[in-house]
Amino acid sequence: MAASCLIARSDGVELSGLPEKEVQIGKGGLRKRILRKGNSWRTPCPGDQVHVRYSGRVKDGALLDSGGGGSTAMEFKLGQCEVIEGWDEGVATMKKGEKAIFTMPPNLAYGESGSPPLVPPNATLVFDIEMVSWTSVRDLTGDGGVLKKIIKEGEGWATPRDTDEVSVRYEVMLEDGTVILKSDGDVEFQIGQDSSFEKVHLCPAMSIAVKTMRKGEKAELAVKFSYGFRGRTVPESIELGASADSNLVIQLELIAWKSVVDVAGDKKVLKKIVRAGEGFDHPDEGSVVKVAYTGKFEDGSIFERKGSTEEPFEYVALEEQINEGLDRAILSMKKGEQALVTMRTNSVVGLDDSVVSTNSVLSYEVELIDFTKDKPLWKMNACEKLEACESTKNDGNSLFKTGKFWCASKKYEKAEKYVQFDHCFTDEEKSSANALRLSCYLNNAACKLRMGDYSGATKFCTKALDLDPCNVKALYRRSQAYLKSCDFDEAEGDINKALILQPDNRDVKLVYKELKDKQKEYKVYQAEISRTMLSRMA
Repeated sequence: MAASCLIARSDGVELSGLPEKEVQIGKGGLRKRILRKGNSWRTPCPGDQVHVRYSGRVKDGALLDSGGGGSTAMEFKLGQCEVIEGWDEGVATMKKGEKAIFTMPPNLAYGESGSPPLVPPNATLVFDIEMVSWTSVRDLTGDGGVLKKIIKEGEGWATPRDTDEVSVRYEVMLEDGTVILKSDGDVEFQIGQDSSFEKVHLCPAMSIAVKTMRKGEKAELAVKFSYGFRGRTVPESIELGASADSNLVIQLELIAWKSVVDVAGDKKVLKKIVRAGEGFDHPDEGSVVKVAYTGKFEDGSIFERKGSTEEPFEYVALEEQINEGLDRAILSMKKGEQALVTMRTNSVVGLDDSVVSTNSVLSYEVELIDFTKDKPLWKMNACEKLEACESTKNDGNSLFKTGKFWCASKKYEKAEKYVQFDHCFTDEEKSSANALRLSCYLNNAACKLRMGDYSGATKFCTKALDLDPCNVKALYRRSQAYLKSCDFDEAEGDINKALILQPDNRDVKLVYKELKDKQKEYKVYQAEISRTMLSRMA
């Protein structure tokens, strides 16, 4: 803040009768006393354009003023050294509508030199500041390529994710304000799909920005050409004067979005929520589920229809009664939820080959009408828990034999939960529970190995070894997981322990040979890298 624009007055800032105690802000000696609390929880961030009203004085001295006799309006960019350090530090703590008195020591004001004639050397300053408002400006890319300024705040706190389908309105301009493109009503696109640009005339900047927006939010984007049309065909509908190298200004409004869930984590089964369900609970393996769904090909023709709202289709989750992809998607739904589930036939187990062709895309319109979970654990006695664990584990074994490793893994996880807590069990029941737990851990590790989830396999083998440190099968499977993730030292440690326990174990010897082959390959690779580095240095 330039003190040369201020003049002195004889009256001071009244400090009596304040509702809040004075507190220290930061480590530089800045002190703050709130006169009036703000009306929200948010505070400005560095780079925001803040609008304040203030009056100030030298402590025990004259009032600093611009000549109007009251508070003075001022706008500046927070954290950009446009004002004295005490202002940047203090205003950053204020909420909209808040009014506070700040006492700023010389090191946060004008220091030893002061700012003659108004501010003497080593002067402590006192400011009465009111936070009127601020405009948020964000560098979304970290390189100044996409700057976002919020024009209208959105609702709630949630923002879209990469896979979500958003509905927006926008207006694209050149830097001189010439409008070159405007959406015709609401436009829908999936954030993570770059190919949607050609269809709906979007550029990367819009996909980047929309992930930071809340429902109903309006924002202005300053877009450098590298995040605009560079490397893309400029849509024919754009007015003359725009090129692939044009910097852009985009007015963007987020109307709404539909959440798209990657059910399996590999983008092979996607669920788009059409209508949100009730509460937070959802079915799990073994739940009795009531649904209505319609399966369609890409051309819209129906190949399967089951249930209706009035007479739902009832089945038991993860019991191979419907195809695995749809089964897994329904497990992620809430009661009353409606969703569109899409999948490729070559990525899903349990489809009727006579009905669908290889690598075709299927979609299911699904409504989860109701579900009933198994008897809760707290209502089961020890005998019931042991029986349920054994039965569920056997279900997992059957699924494993048919190659349904994900479903089998879920069964083993559920089975282990039945005997997870055994403090009320007798000694004999605890022994049985430990044996069942060990079996579930080992079997689940085998599932994870088949699924390529090597960290998961390591986790379950480690749990098994916590129960039985000399279990060769656990050491063997964990060494396999370590080997697949190139943790050669860890793999060799497990193999050596297993060979000490069972020197003639054929499977362990085979994985030991595989380890030695991998280590040789790695040494050759390292030697080649060293030669390459030395040749470049020569």
